[in-house]
Amino acid sequence: MEPIALCAQARCIKLVLTNSDGVLTDNGVYYSARGEEMKRFSIRDGMGVERLRNKGIATGIISGETSPSVVKRAHKLRITELHLGVKDKAAQLREILLRHQLQPNEVAFIGDDTNDVEIMQLVGLAACPADATDVARNVAHFQCAVRGGHGCFRELAEFIIASQTADSPGRQRVFLERQLLRSLP
Repeated sequence: MEPIALCAQARCIKLVLTNSDGVLTDNGVYYSARGEEMKRFSIRDGMGVERLRNKGIATGIISGETSPSVVKRAHKLRITELHLGVKDKAAQLREILLRHQLQPNEVAFIGDDTNDVEIMQLVGLAACPADATDVARNVAHFQCAVRGGHGCFRELAEFIIASQTADSPGRQRVFLERQLLRSLP
């Protein structure tokens, strides 16, 4: 997607959905004899969720995994659109669109792997972390300069916010140009 079209698309976004592992986390998990113990989340990504909410943009998580850590993180961030154990993310997206009366072009999704590609192809703005798999990178409109679990969600959030913000156009233009140069496939 060309930079001008990418900015125009970002201006339409009303909902940002994300995968969890590999986007909100660094794709690692710590196990003990009792099972999953911990995942690492970026505080910067949490601020991205809050900043989007303050701009009237909703957020949600769609993950193929079922993880108590993700439930706790979503609760802390006040994310109510939480869908875990989802094997058909495209079907989940259709349900969300219907319930919220949104069009696909009003949704952004950030994912990092094969199981995210189908939903990435359906939304208006598809993004991926810097360390996403090639298959996810190939369908992403926006490639973050930051790796999963290290603020890539925040990077996408700031791009969307800057695209939708009319004030301080000079700073906005510089920010957008810098982001676009780093993010184009």
